[in-house]
Amino acid sequence: MLKFKNIIFIFIIIIFVFSFINFTYSYDESSLYTWYTSPITEEVTSSDVLEANSNIENNNSLNLESGSAILIEQSTGQVLYSHNMHEQLRPASVTKIMSILLIMEQIDNGALSYSDTISCSETARSMGGSQIWLDPRETLTVDEMLKAICIVSANDCVVAMAEHVAGSEEAFVQMMNDKAKELGMNDTCFKNCHGIDEDGHITSAFDIALMSRELLSKHPDITKYTTIWMDSLRDGKSQLVNTNKLIKTYKGITGLKTGSTSLALYNLSASATRDDLSLIAVIMKAPSTKVRFAEAQKLLDYGFNKFSFKSFGNKDDIIQTVTINKGVKSTVDVILENNAGTLIEKGKESAISQSIEINENIYAPIHKGDKLRSSYFFFRWSRAF
Repeated sequence: MLKFKNIIFIFIIIIFVFSFINFTYSYDESSLYTWYTSPITEEVTSSDVLEANSNIENNNSLNLESGSAILIEQSTGQVLYSHNMHEQLRPASVTKIMSILLIMEQIDNGALSYSDTISCSETARSMGGSQIWLDPRETLTVDEMLKAICIVSANDCVVAMAEHVAGSEEAFVQMMNDKAKELGMNDTCFKNCHGIDEDGHITSAFDIALMSRELLSKHPDITKYTTIWMDSLRDGKSQLVNTNKLIKTYKGITGLKTGSTSLALYNLSASATRDDLSLIAVIMKAPSTKVRFAEAQKLLDYGFNKFSFKSFGNKDDIIQTVTINKGVKSTVDVILENNAGTLIEKGKESAISQSIEINENIYAPIHKGDKLRSSYFFFRWSRAF
């Protein structure tokens, strides 16, 4: 097939505000610049990247029995395989990925702590379905609530958390829909925070991939919970066994969430990482739980067998030392702001070449956000994936 060349632009910016005419700045602060890598590893929180490639496998060549499926690479958001990925279906407890995402946002911004205690309302206690039988007279920590939600998909716990975060489940569901809109989840409408069947409570494999990627990329600590196979609560009186059987059997598994009801059938968002390649496979409306896990594994195997992730450098790596004219410091180090890399077909890694070009005439003063020079990575392969 016709070969082509992709050129990835990388920009160098300043991570700190510098003043090279003021001696009060410390050495460390005044000697680091940032190499901005967003064109390669940009944190995309919309559907733009996932829709970008029209040459993905979308003809169900893997002969999946499930009603809908998608496979994406986590860091780039690239779709590697799809089958009816925009079909609106009932998510069941995979809904909880969005609930967990909002909880993790609260923790990371300081509004919530893992040690905070959460009470249980009568509404939460009466949820039914998957639960740990919360009692309104008891409290659990956020840490314990997350265990119950991530491991056994506890409906009572996710409602208790929703009420604690937003004041009511209704207000929390509004937060869920607002976040869905922000992420570009255009196939989605949430009616509750737990996933019990309700008319109009719908999403798609594509949208589940979006929110799974957001959770794993922005809040990687969640894998401390989603990779637990067995645990317990209440001093060992409540045993927890993960509903995601791939946790026990699949190499590199990192999560993420199961869901099933009589109407939704069997759903799963499964994530795994091997050799710096992180994949997310979503299965919806599988006819059985056995098919759900088998087809998620088939998607992940497809991705790991066909693709690899080529790293150009890690966050805070020193790329080069550059000279500053007329500054207090004569040189500064240029560093990577984020991890830099790209997805490539296996066997084509050596086709990538790197060219670094930095302006040699840099004069003080330099301010935060100033662009110094563009740089390029070139790579060539025989077909688009």
